[in-house]
Amino acid sequence: MFRLALRTLRFRKGGFAASFAALFLGVVIVTACGGLMESGIRTEVRPERLAAAPVVVAGEQSYRVPKSGDAERVTLPERVHLDPGLVTAAQAVPGVAEVVPDVSFPVAVLPPGGGAPLPLDERPAGHAWSSAPLAPYTLSAGRAPGAEGEAVLDTRLAASADAKPGDTIDLMVSGAVGRFRVVGLARGRSALPPGVFFSDPDVQRIAPQRIDALGVFPAQGTGADELRGRIAEALAGHGVTVSTGLDRGQAEFPDVRPAGETLIVLAAVFGGLAIMVVVFVVASTLGLSLQQRRREMALLRIVGATPAQLRRLVLGEAVVLAVLAAALARLTGASSGRLLFGRLTAQEVVPDEIVFRQGWIPAAAGAGVGLLTAVVAAFIAARGAATARPAETLTEASLPDRRLGWVRTGCALVCLAGATALALVTAIVIPGPAAAGTAGPAAMLWAAGLALLSPRIAPILIAPLRPVLRAVTGNAGHLALLNVRARRIRTAAAITPVMLATGLATGMIYLQTAQSADAERVFGETLRADAVVTSSTGGPASGLVEDIREDPAVAAASALVTSIGYVEAPRFGAQSEDGLPLRGVSPAGAAATTAVSVTAGTLTALRGDTVALDVEHARRIGGGLGVGDTVTLRLGDGAKVDLKVVALVTMRAGPKTVLLPAALLAQHTTAAGPARVLVRAAPGVGPDRLAATLTDRLADRPGVRVADRDEAAAAQAEQERTGAWVNYMFVAVIVGYTVITLVNTLVIAAAERRREFALQRLIGADRGRLLRMMGVEGLVIAVVGVLLGTLVAGLTLVPFGIALDGSPTPTGPLWIYLTVIGSAGALTLAVTVLSSWFALRPRPVTVAADPA
Repeated sequence: MFRLALRTLRFRKGGFAASFAALFLGVVIVTACGGLMESGIRTEVRPERLAAAPVVVAGEQSYRVPKSGDAERVTLPERVHLDPGLVTAAQAVPGVAEVVPDVSFPVAVLPPGGGAPLPLDERPAGHAWSSAPLAPYTLSAGRAPGAEGEAVLDTRLAASADAKPGDTIDLMVSGAVGRFRVVGLARGRSALPPGVFFSDPDVQRIAPQRIDALGVFPAQGTGADELRGRIAEALAGHGVTVSTGLDRGQAEFPDVRPAGETLIVLAAVFGGLAIMVVVFVVASTLGLSLQQRRREMALLRIVGATPAQLRRLVLGEAVVLAVLAAALARLTGASSGRLLFGRLTAQEVVPDEIVFRQGWIPAAAGAGVGLLTAVVAAFIAARGAATARPAETLTEASLPDRRLGWVRTGCALVCLAGATALALVTAIVIPGPAAAGTAGPAAMLWAAGLALLSPRIAPILIAPLRPVLRAVTGNAGHLALLNVRARRIRTAAAITPVMLATGLATGMIYLQTAQSADAERVFGETLRADAVVTSSTGGPASGLVEDIREDPAVAAASALVTSIGYVEAPRFGAQSEDGLPLRGVSPAGAAATTAVSVTAGTLTALRGDTVALDVEHARRIGGGLGVGDTVTLRLGDGAKVDLKVVALVTMRAGPKTVLLPAALLAQHTTAAGPARVLVRAAPGVGPDRLAATLTDRLADRPGVRVADRDEAAAAQAEQERTGAWVNYMFVAVIVGYTVITLVNTLVIAAAERRREFALQRLIGADRGRLLRMMGVEGLVIAVVGVLLGTLVAGLTLVPFGIALDGSPTPTGPLWIYLTVIGSAGALTLAVTVLSSWFALRPRPVTVAADPA
């Protein structure tokens, strides 16, 4: 039977080609998602600055979040710095030849005479010259810096700044401008970012007592892995990680760990939805292809084939298709995954330091999904023809199939029940944008349930169309409606991909537009500042807030520092692994620039080791913390601090945020400084006047930029568009897959009716009349598919809208919906007519005489 299965492929090229395309593309998508997930799980990063050091010691970037009777390990959002005393401890380990500490800080090169920093492709970083061997960098001209005020430039940076040994250059270092004498040029590998090297005294002044990592060089005869174990044992209990090989990259780039987790989530969500779509589409395509062969199956039964032989025949064909599709997908799956990964890095969703990895596991998973789906779909489709009596099967092959099996009905009810449960969870249980996590799977379950019941639902939707179509299209419409009613099951199979494409595209796109609109709304409500001051040189300089506050046009100014923290000893037992949003503010300007209402205490007391808690946080943390109580927080760099509660507040919009002094929080962030300054205008001063005044006042500060509310909102919207682009890309892949399936399904359906068309032409119908008939059928399929797709989108978006902002109406422009349904309808109509035209090309006598 397996040999016979191979031979049948030659005579069913159209149906098998459609099934193969669905399988192949499905396996490619699943394999590509698997590659993204594997890359996120591995999170491999090639070391750059620390590439020459065989062993790297860095701070432990993970933290166990205390929870009720349990603890969950998460990645800290800020770089964990090392205790300077660890240099001596590591140097004392047997087998260590040299320990080189490394620290990095932002640097900007200023043009002669002042002005904005030089535009460079990458922002330079400052280091101590003593850490140059870690890359390594070597002198190509001049000498090493030895005294304060001396610097060595990377050769590429020197070329951009037109600097050479002996010149003086102005550098913006950690927000302060300094003049340095260039004493040398250094050359490193081309992959290294541009750098500026300072003397050790300067580095101690710029970044006192700060060490990012230690590069350890083993003594001769000591292996890196052996030394790694010794150092880990010697430094146990100091909160460090000791790395060799590619693991050194994570020590150099700690921000890749949360990016890897983000990649895992994206791959899981998109991959899970893709698997659901692939399973449904492949099963539908194979089922339609095999349903058209019921007459062939009946004839095989009549000439003596047993039910077991027929099942083996169909399963053999399915296995052959799945194996061929998996083999071809093995060649293209990795490139498809790399393409998706490249788009993610290009949009800065994932840092490009992460290495894309796709081994055999994603390929095996994709092949397994394709093979299992093909075999199960083929078994179910062949079950009826293999077990029924031959005469009944032959008769049913020529008569309309009006039955809807109990298995199909049961699966439909299960899908609808699951979708209903997810819809209730979305609308009632999960608040805000997080509800999108359940709304997406609900859309697929709604689509699956309605597709399985479409033979029952379609006649109900078609009934109101009958009078209109008969009146407008005449006999062609009458014949088309008779065909649709007689071929109910097969018409439903053609409606399904239209519904999938319309429902998923509309639902997923409006989910994203609603989230983007909500984010912009929350940003506008929480932004009480009339102007925002930022710096392109690594953070506003010290004293900037005070300088701004002294201007008569300013009513209040506050630095802004953001991070994530955790309650060290929670008593409420429900701390999220996402942590608490931390916001560092200036005590004098916090009340005027922050969207909070103070219910107890005062924000002007936010000085030193203090904190202002949201009322809900205070209640959940300790059953009602009040002003004067103490709470212990673990900040973003792992530092443990005891903070006195000086105020209780309620947030007017956005997430519940913990307020801390900006000076305190900035010390525990990677940037080591505020991200921006929020400014409130004095009474009678408009936003334009405020922005112009601040621009003039800060003109002598390089890299400082003043933006009004509209510009700040536009920048926030641009960030939202970047995140939205990722979702649109994934939706485009899935919808594109369903569109290809739509074309396949309609082509198969038209090819199956070649004999029917031939008989109609022999009794007097001309080609034009048949094409008009098929055009009406395509119109019916498009209209019903769009209606069902709209229903799927509505059942998805209404609960999400209620969870997001209480409104059941989706947020987004109407043209998106009109474009989706217009494209789906036009494509359905065009493919139906075009495939029918090809089916009508052969002479009717030749087709009618063909026994196939």
